[in-house]
Amino acid sequence: MMQRDDKTFGVSPLQTLGHATARIDAAERVTGRAKYTADIQLPGMLFARVLRSPHPHARIRSIDLSKARALPGVRAILTHDNCTVIWGAGSVAGGQQYSDDIKKITKQQRRAFNNPVRFVGEPVAAVAAINRHVAEEALTLIAVDYEVLPFVLEQEDALKPEAPKIWPEGNIALNNRNEPLPITQRRGSVATGLQQSAQVFEQRFSTSFVHNAQMEPRAAVAHWEGDKLTIYTPTGGIANCRHDMARDLGIAEDKVRVICHYMGGNFGNKNQNQDADLITALLAQEAKAPVKLELSRREDFIGMHGRWPTVHYYKVGVDAQQQLTAIQLRGYSGMGPYRKNSGAMAGVELYKCPNIEAVVTPVHTNKTVSANFRGPEYPQGFFGIQSMMDDVAAKLKVDPVEFAIKNMTRLSRDEVPYTVYSLEECIRRGAAAFDWKARWRSVPGSDPGPIKKGAGFTYMVFRSGLGQSSAVVRVDAQGQYTLFVGVTDVGGGAKTTMGLIAAEALGVPLSQVNVVWGDTDTCPFSVGESGSRTTIMTGQAVVEAVRDLKGQIAAKGLPPAGQVLTASATPRPTIEGRVRGAFGAHFVEVEVDTALGRVQVTKYVAVHDSGRLMNPLTAQGQIQGAAIQGIGMALHEQLLYDARSGKPLTPGYYFDRIPTHRDAPPIEVSFIETDDGLGPYGAKAIGESGIILGPGAVANAVFNAIGTRMKDLPITRDKILGALA
Repeated sequence: MMQRDDKTFGVSPLQTLGHATARIDAAERVTGRAKYTADIQLPGMLFARVLRSPHPHARIRSIDLSKARALPGVRAILTHDNCTVIWGAGSVAGGQQYSDDIKKITKQQRRAFNNPVRFVGEPVAAVAAINRHVAEEALTLIAVDYEVLPFVLEQEDALKPEAPKIWPEGNIALNNRNEPLPITQRRGSVATGLQQSAQVFEQRFSTSFVHNAQMEPRAAVAHWEGDKLTIYTPTGGIANCRHDMARDLGIAEDKVRVICHYMGGNFGNKNQNQDADLITALLAQEAKAPVKLELSRREDFIGMHGRWPTVHYYKVGVDAQQQLTAIQLRGYSGMGPYRKNSGAMAGVELYKCPNIEAVVTPVHTNKTVSANFRGPEYPQGFFGIQSMMDDVAAKLKVDPVEFAIKNMTRLSRDEVPYTVYSLEECIRRGAAAFDWKARWRSVPGSDPGPIKKGAGFTYMVFRSGLGQSSAVVRVDAQGQYTLFVGVTDVGGGAKTTMGLIAAEALGVPLSQVNVVWGDTDTCPFSVGESGSRTTIMTGQAVVEAVRDLKGQIAAKGLPPAGQVLTASATPRPTIEGRVRGAFGAHFVEVEVDTALGRVQVTKYVAVHDSGRLMNPLTAQGQIQGAAIQGIGMALHEQLLYDARSGKPLTPGYYFDRIPTHRDAPPIEVSFIETDDGLGPYGAKAIGESGIILGPGAVANAVFNAIGTRMKDLPITRDKILGALA
């Protein structure tokens, strides 16, 4: 169920945008006509498999390939001995945009094949053969002599003096200046603020590694025609992938073509090239034939990155009026052995507080690599800080909603005004729709009997900045428009959204706009499907390209038969003195069976301001799907490791306990629509904002139900029973 309430803020109705619209490729997807990467078949295509490390940390003394090479049907084998290519996107120091000379940006380079290997699942060798079975048999014939090295799995353990060093520089991940420094933000003096506080509260929280778990099995297909590479891959950023592949292979960008017409979910781990893409291209080059590499579900879980696990230590001070006086965060993020993203923790910036200090240390471990997953630093950061604030409110015996409204900032980082501010309205409307006062227990755990109910809430701000992207639009003599955009659809409906924006700007029905996407040889640059940026940035390029085309039509009329008019745009918009934010608040009721430790979400209300809605049908689904992912992070998902062997124990959908439809409660979504005059018709971020709030809201509701604070995600049955024992 979705509601749109524009009474206070309001947007003017538009002709095409803002109306529920089916996706332009829906029929192809549901009938099976859509071709995904795994469906690609090329003449003479070989099949590849990857041999992966069975050890969390080991030096490879030698690799004997003789038996594998002698197996009939084997066409190419790569190892670190004959392939030293650096995978530039695999270890981006500090999560910053890297230069093309990756050797200068980080000492801790990640290659397609590394020695030593630093986590279970790291590629050791890759084989291309005439079919899958031969490739798999060849892997069994490769003899690797490992020198097994000491390993460390937890980030706090990795910082102890006696911990094994994963890199010569130590276990603190280097930033983009090759410095082992934490991520810090400070305002005022935390020491003074804590000293002057009427009360000070302390807590520790933690979150676990959560895999992106997209439904589409990962695959890549590569073939070379002379010196030009074509690669089919499920990427959320075809332009980014092309740039990465060209850089890593040392060739010009116009010698790389990336194609992704259809793909499954992205969720943050597909916006660059992946090692699967690079290995496939290198095998195809070596074998002089097209190659397809397919990953099993287990390989995907251990070989690809997921959300970084975190540990949070908070100190929070309040004055006699229950206003915040100081917030201190000391955090540790587990990055695995390569720093593929920042490891930051968001959330402290939500509060109006004169004294703030957040020091987050990204730490190397011998677990699977951590990096982007839908709202990268937000769900784990917001779980920590909003659990902490809920804990403070409970100890002060005040309503957490009232405490939040009193202490939240109305400015970005408590400094810069927003273009539009609706966060307080999101909270108030959500509380009313949820019936917060009736559902929240003023005395946590006070329900009689073993079945107890409780309510929790969280709120958020997510970035919605402007930025560069490109679009091309043309019209023929019949008035049929063709839009070229370098987007793919990772779940948010980007192709349809771009068509809707073009139709609105042109003043024609969507049926008059043909959208061309997903091929770097025919489409212009797009920013890539991460950070919820596509609608804002590529959408604005569409608006400006249409403006140019309409000017040409006004001056010249439609082109003569057989010709077209073409317009393009690459805007670089900026905002001075203000910040764009998407806002939201989630309210959750849970029922906890204290005898069995079972938690069931019984009511979920989400209120969001994502600017003007481009397509309400897609908008509702984005929030609902994200909320379900947040529930999974809160209650189920965790890639467990054997502390003795360093091996992952729960890779895959079943073992990692990914939520299914049976776990999904009804999720009521409502939107406050605003238009700040920026972006395409006022659109702001939506795809990632919905996942941010679920983990904290569920955890706070569990506390309200049972009266015991659950500080470590996921909140599994054994943890609840142990806490209540």
